[in-house]
Amino acid sequence: MIEQNKTSILVVEDEVLISTALTDELKDTGFKVLTAENGEQGLKIALNDKPHLILLDILMPVMNGITMMEKLRESGEWGKKVPIILLTNLSPNEDKIITAISKDAPVYYFIKSDWKLSDIAEKIKEVLAHK
Repeated sequence: MIEQNKTSILVVEDEVLISTALTDELKDTGFKVLTAENGEQGLKIALNDKPHLILLDILMPVMNGITMMEKLRESGEWGKKVPIILLTNLSPNEDKIITAISKDAPVYYFIKSDWKLSDIAEKIKEVLAHK
């Protein structure tokens, strides 16, 4: 099990209010938080800092979350295994979601309109406990 105060989470989200809310909640929960505004920036930070988990929005400018995740999975051993939680407004029935979850495991997802900040923090703890 990973100690929270030594665990880094990368939040890749272009909506400032959501990014700020997630960052504040995760810091309050004891995690070290890194942030990026798009997939290109997120990929650079992920490969450089190798966080323990990535919260990744799908629909973003510059590079979308699915492309970032694919590049991350192709980048080497760490990139293949880092857990990713997708944050999306897309339905779980969308082909993008189904393909990403089945092909690029370990991947989990939350529909943005269906979660509370505490739900995300609990899911992170659950995912990291099995790492």
